[in-house]
Order: sequence, then structure tokens, then C-alpha cells
Amino acid sequence: MKILNSSKCNGEEFINEVGTMGRINHVNVVCLVGFCADGFRRALVYEFLPNDSLEKFISLVDSYFFLGWEKLQVVALGIAKGIEYLHQGCDQRILHFDIKPDNILLDQNFNPKISDFGLTKLCAKDQSPVSMTTAKGTMCYIVPEVFSRNFRSMP
Repeated sequence: MKILNSSKCNGEEFINEVGTMGRINHVNVVCLVGFCADGFRRALVYEFLPNDSLEKFISLVDSYFFLGWEKLQVVALGIAKGIEYLHQGCDQRILHFDIKPDNILLDQNFNPKISDFGLTKLCAKDQSPVSMTTAKGTMCYIVPEVFSRNFRSMP
């Protein structure tokens, strides 16, 4: 479950996430089971994913929770497949803008599922490059294209 802060964007993040999640269905994207909006209180209910986020398993290599390099490779490929689906497999291209270990949830078999679609942008599939007026996402995880015109998006 994700409880949304009532002070953010007058519900814009909530509406964006519910609208985006209603359009997609992929093994590497979290499933939105339901949502609740009561005044300024808003919550999203995701499928149950018992292994928490990827952040828990990659922060320390010597940690008790470390998955091992082979499993991390499988997780990385699953994330890539989910992103590829968002960019190419949907009717509209979905740009996430906040891919980070905290937003990758793991199911009972440690299969990755992309979550947190509050900052997404929907674009036509033939639209390239995508114009942006402001930076979105979490610092340190923002793609270089946001900060430099020297970088170009590939179609």
C-alpha cells in the first residue's frame, strides 16, 4: 500500500498514478489492485509483494540480504523488460522518471516489479525527442538528458 502525502500537487500525483496503472499489465510492473480517495487522504493498493524493495537487497554486498550476482542479473533483466514494455509495449509511451531501487518491488520469487508511477509522463509512440520543462524524479537517479542538450533520446 502507498499512502500519498496530501500536500503534493493537489492530488495530481494520485490521479496520474491511477490513470497510468490502469493502462498497463506486465509481469515486471506492479499491479494496482485498488485505490481510495477520501477528501485529502489518498491511498493506492498494490498487489502483495513480500520481499519489499530492491533497496533492501543491494545496499551492502556483505549483507545477510544480498541476493548474489546471478540473481541480481536476473533482477536487472526483469527491470529492463519492464522499462522496455513501458516505452514500447503500451498504446502510449510511458516515461517513468523515478526508476530507483526503492521503486522496484520484489515478489516471493524475487521477480522485480516497477512501482510508483506518480511522476510518469505519457507520450505518443512516434514522439521523439520528448520535451521537458522541469526536472522530475529523485536526484542521483535522473537521466542525463534532463540536464544537458548534448544527450539525445533514442527513438
